[in-house]
Amino acid sequence: LEETKVIAPIPKVQKFVLQLAAAVAFLTLMRFEHLLTPNVYIPFLNVHIHLNWVVYLIFAAFVIVGTVNAVNITDGIDGLVGSVSVPVALFFVCCAFWWGYTQLGIFAAAMLGGLVAFLFYNFHPAKVFMGDTGSLALGGFVSGMACFLRLPLFLPLVGFIYMMEILSVILQVSFFKLTKGKRIFKMTPIHHHFELMGWSETQIVTVFATITAILCLIALMGL
Repeated sequence: LEETKVIAPIPKVQKFVLQLAAAVAFLTLMRFEHLLTPNVYIPFLNVHIHLNWVVYLIFAAFVIVGTVNAVNITDGIDGLVGSVSVPVALFFVCCAFWWGYTQLGIFAAAMLGGLVAFLFYNFHPAKVFMGDTGSLALGGFVSGMACFLRLPLFLPLVGFIYMMEILSVILQVSFFKLTKGKRIFKMTPIHHHFELMGWSETQIVTVFATITAILCLIALMGL
């Protein structure tokens, strides 16, 4: 029998550096293609703030890396990240077409259609798993659209579930180290906490997706 070679996972620090480098390269390219501006829209105030390009690129790079990893962590049970991302994609479709960014609107609509089709065949119980290839790309879509449309400050609202998932991990690990073994949640990411409380996967997905849909509607009112 041939020996099976196992590829070791990339260490976390190296993975973060590679993601940050990719984000900076993407943002720099978009700047030189005149597809990006250093303006950031303030939710509910109908004003933009203009940032220095260096400051903006640093800020946007960390927004992209943080969002990509948050979406990746959300992909933990059947249909969760896809169901949560459907209203987020619809939010970006509305924003893009409302402000006249037709190509971005078409791209967001294509992503929306892809997610709906994926969920049609892969809701619980899933037959095909998205994996890192899908969830990291989905995170790139969410953060990229936010940057293109000058809406990164809307991500904590429309992407509340993503943020809650990654923050639960950060809080759990930090608290565990500080208290030498105590935990805030039964298990993280937080969707596993609800599983251990007795919630079914479909209950978690339904509640998380509903929360996201409501927050996306509120975000639309803040444009």
